[in-house]
Amino acid sequence: MSKVPGPGAQGHPLAPLVVGAVALVAALIVQFGLARSGRSPLVPTYSIVFALVAIGTVLLVFGLRLKRLIADKKRRVDPFHAVRVLVSARAGALVGGLFGGFGAGLALSLIGRSVPAAAAIWVPMVAVCGAGLYLAVCGVLAERWCRVPPGDDETRASEDGETGPESQAAYRRP
Repeated sequence: MSKVPGPGAQGHPLAPLVVGAVALVAALIVQFGLARSGRSPLVPTYSIVFALVAIGTVLLVFGLRLKRLIADKKRRVDPFHAVRVLVSARAGALVGGLFGGFGAGLALSLIGRSVPAAAAIWVPMVAVCGAGLYLAVCGVLAERWCRVPPGDDETRASEDGETGPESQAAYRRP
């Protein structure tokens, strides 16, 4: 029995870019609104950068471990572990796109100023943009590594002697 992936089987590859573009526009609106009211620009903290990089690194480690487990034909992959890594990777890609776009929008708003901004203002913005892009790339990579090669499910099931749920004791009729 072959499985046909549904429409939600894989995340759309452009979703992090779309989220990033929306966040970029939102950041521009926020910065221009703050400037119009005479307030100082929004400057992110470096803790956001460290958190995004740490999350991206964890996604890479879990994605690589799962990729190696899928490549090893002797061991079975725990489907719950694979789903957790996949969902985390998708969330990481979207959140990375969100923070990357927002950081880019914050930094982009400083370009049109007549007085150049100090490094203490624009460096954190660029760092958040870079960390967001790093997280988005790590999420997309980990999501791609969660793929099981086509026909691999049937091969593993036939090697284990199981043909499907009907061969398990819980599904047999008495």
